[in-house]
Amino acid sequence: MSNAIFEVPIAINEPVLSYAPGSIEREELKMALAAMKSRQVEIPMYIGGKEVKTKTKVTMRPPHEIKHKLGHFCKGTAKHVEAAIKAALAAKPAWENMPWQERAAIFLKAADLLAGPYRAKMNAATMLAQSKNAYQAEIDAVAEFCDFLRFNAQFMTQIYSEQPESAHGIWNRMEHRPLEGFIFAITPFNFTSIAGNLCAAPALMGNTIVWKPAETQIYSAAVIMEIFEAAGLPAGVINLVYVDGPAAGDVVFKHPEFAGLHFTGSTGVFRKLWSTIGNNIGNYKSYPRIVGETGGKDFVIAHKSANAKEVATALIRGAFEFQGQKCSAASRAYIPKNIWKDVKKYMLADLETIKMGSPEDFGNFINAVIDERAFDNITNYIASAKKSKKAEIIAGGNYSKKVGYFIEPTVILADDPKYTTMCEEIFGPVLTIHVYETRKFSEMLDILDSTSPYALTGAVFSTDRAAIDLATNKLRHSAGNFYINDKPTGAVVGQQPFGGGRASGTNDKAGSVLNLLRWVSPRTIKETLVPATDYRYPFLGED
Repeated sequence: MSNAIFEVPIAINEPVLSYAPGSIEREELKMALAAMKSRQVEIPMYIGGKEVKTKTKVTMRPPHEIKHKLGHFCKGTAKHVEAAIKAALAAKPAWENMPWQERAAIFLKAADLLAGPYRAKMNAATMLAQSKNAYQAEIDAVAEFCDFLRFNAQFMTQIYSEQPESAHGIWNRMEHRPLEGFIFAITPFNFTSIAGNLCAAPALMGNTIVWKPAETQIYSAAVIMEIFEAAGLPAGVINLVYVDGPAAGDVVFKHPEFAGLHFTGSTGVFRKLWSTIGNNIGNYKSYPRIVGETGGKDFVIAHKSANAKEVATALIRGAFEFQGQKCSAASRAYIPKNIWKDVKKYMLADLETIKMGSPEDFGNFINAVIDERAFDNITNYIASAKKSKKAEIIAGGNYSKKVGYFIEPTVILADDPKYTTMCEEIFGPVLTIHVYETRKFSEMLDILDSTSPYALTGAVFSTDRAAIDLATNKLRHSAGNFYINDKPTGAVVGQQPFGGGRASGTNDKAGSVLNLLRWVSPRTIKETLVPATDYRYPFLGED
C-alpha cells in the first residue's frame, strides 16, 4: 500500500522534430515507411485483451497511391460490439479501483514509448494511411498525442487534489468517481492524436471504453493499441472495434450501462446521436455525458492595418496544411481592398512553389484527401464555382483520382460574402475569399458572425489595437479558439485548449482539465469526528 501523496512529472510539450535533410529522425522515418509499405498486414479488433479476427476483410490503401495495398482489417458486427461492452464492464471494477498513480503510470509510459521507440512507426502509419506529410504527422500523431497523455495525468492530479474546506469537528472530502457504465468513443480519420485521446482521457479517470475509429484511420489506430498494451494497459479497459456506425449505435445506445459519448466527427452525425440518446434516456441507469467536437467554417479577417505578407502566409498554412482536412482549417477569409492586391500577389507566388504528391516524398507540401467520397464532395464545390457568375477561381481548381485522391490547393474569390463556399463546411483544400470595402471592417464583422452556424476557430489580423479589441468583442461567440495575428490552426495541448460552440460542439476543451471533469462523477463525503448525543439545540432552552 502507498502512504505518500504522489506528484506526476511536470508536463512539458513534446518537442516537434524537424525531419530536415540529414537528420536522424528523417532517416528513421524513411526506413519505417519502406518497411511498413513493403508488407501487408492483417489488423484484428481488440476485445477484452484478445485479438479478434473475422472472415470479412476490408482492404486498406494509401489515399495517395490507391493501387497499393497496405493490408486489410477485420470488420466486425453488432455481436462484436456486444462483446466489447461486456469486456469493458467486466474490466471496470478492477480498473476503477486501481490506485490513480498506477493508471497514470500506464499512460505516462505510453507517452514515452510513443516519443521513443514507436515514434517512426506511429508517424509512418499516419503518413501512409491518412496521407499526412512528415511534419504534419509529427505534430499530430506524436507530439500532440504525447501532450494529451502527459498533460491529462497532470490535470487528473489537479482534479483529485482540489478538496472542500472542513469546519471544526468535521472532515469533508471529495472523490471523483468514474462514470457508472461504459464510454463509447467515436473518433475521426484526420487526427491520430484525437483518436488516441478520445479513448485514453476517460480511461485515465477510471472508465472503460468501447472505441470505434474511422475506417480510414484503423491502420494507425492499431499502432495506438500496440502502444497501450506495451505500456501495460489491462485487458478490456479499451476495446477497439471496426463496425458500421448504425450497427454499433443500435447496440450501444440501447444498453442500460451506456454512460457517455466521446465524439469527434460531423455535426449531422453528432446531432443524430444526441437525438438517439435523448429518445432512449429512460433506458439508462444514469444520464449519459455527451462530449463532442464537430464541424467548422473557420475564418480569417484582416483589418486595413494588417501586414499583407503575414496574412498571406497564414492563409496558405491555415487553409492548405493537411489538405484543409482540419476542423480548424481556414476556409473563408475577409480581406480589405487596400491590402488585397499584395495579399493576392504573395499567395499566388507561394502557391506556385507548392508541390503535391505522396507524403513519402518529403518535398511535397500537399498530399491526397482521405478517400473517394471526400474527393467527390470537395470537387463538386470546385466544379460549381467554375460555373458560377458569383465566384472566380484564382488559383488551383484542378484535380485527379487516377493515382490518388489529389486536389490542388484552390482559392475562390467570391463577390457575395454569403456565397455557398463562404458558408458550408468543405473539409478540403479550398479557401474562399471575399474582398470588402476597406472602411466597412465593423460591418464585415457582423456579416462574418452571422454567416455560418459553426463557431470553432477564427483569426483577426491587425496592427491597430482598437480594431483587434473590436473584433475580439464582436466575435465573442464566433469561435471557441480565437487567434490574433496567427492562423486559426495548430492549438497546443496545455496552451490553447481546443473546442468550439454553436454547431461546432460542446466546447469541453480537449487538452484541458475541463474535458477530464466530464468523465467523472463527484461524491462528497462528510465525516463527523465526534457525533452529537442530544437532539436538543440551544434555542430550545427556556428564558
